[in-house]
Amino acid sequence: MSVTRASTPKIALSTASVYPERTPDAFELAARLGYDGVEIMVGADPVSQDVDVLERLRDHYQLPILAIHAPCLLVTQRVWGKDPWVKLQRAQRAAERVGARTVVVHPPFRWQRDYARDFEVGLARMRDETDVVFAVENMFPLKARGNEMVPYSPGWNPIDYDFPQVTLDLSHTAVSGSDAREMSAKLGDRLAHLHLADGLGIPNKDEHLVPGRGNQPCAEILERLAGNGYDGLVVLEINTRKAGGRTERIEDLTEALAFARRHLAPSRAAKAKGARG
Repeated sequence: MSVTRASTPKIALSTASVYPERTPDAFELAARLGYDGVEIMVGADPVSQDVDVLERLRDHYQLPILAIHAPCLLVTQRVWGKDPWVKLQRAQRAAERVGARTVVVHPPFRWQRDYARDFEVGLARMRDETDVVFAVENMFPLKARGNEMVPYSPGWNPIDYDFPQVTLDLSHTAVSGSDAREMSAKLGDRLAHLHLADGLGIPNKDEHLVPGRGNQPCAEILERLAGNGYDGLVVLEINTRKAGGRTERIEDLTEALAFARRHLAPSRAAKAKGARG
């Protein structure tokens, strides 16, 4: 009698993880190091915005594009136009063309009033038009002189809202001072996407450290997800811009992938599930 084993989640490399190298370099490194695919951070790099070129890179490296991160950052406000709905529509069309399952999106900024007011309803409407998953990412408040300012509307924490799919970013839980274990548990099946990175919880500093170098429960989260049959994507979104060169960057990317594979391993997942039982 054969036993059906649940497959472990796929592990992708965010193209942001190779900055200041470019999108093609992310494909090359992800293929060389053995990642299962890539997440495209749509940003200032023209290649990240060009679906035709992305398809050629995918085919050349035989490496799937598993997710598209819509251009939601302050520094990408003009990428794919100024209208945030147009950005999401373009991200959806890009995902459909390249075969990506997920579009990662941030909550609206407070000054995007019309977008923020219609955000939940608009996302629901878009979900009805496509098989692409829109996973809203947890962000964090900013702190100054003992005061806290939230630049997002309706808020920085998608757990408080009815979004069907959510991206959990473990660098952002560090900045916000959130309990990542509790967030993961509360999200349950709504957790559709994981940005794997670490942080030390320094106010206003989104560190995106290699997992294991901060204080976030990266290993435990991975083991719990694998033990629970998580079928979403695990994306290494780490900061290597301070690496001393390409060799050091490759070492960081290799270490990050090894960490993820180790803690998603079936034996560790079964052990973690047994401990919870």
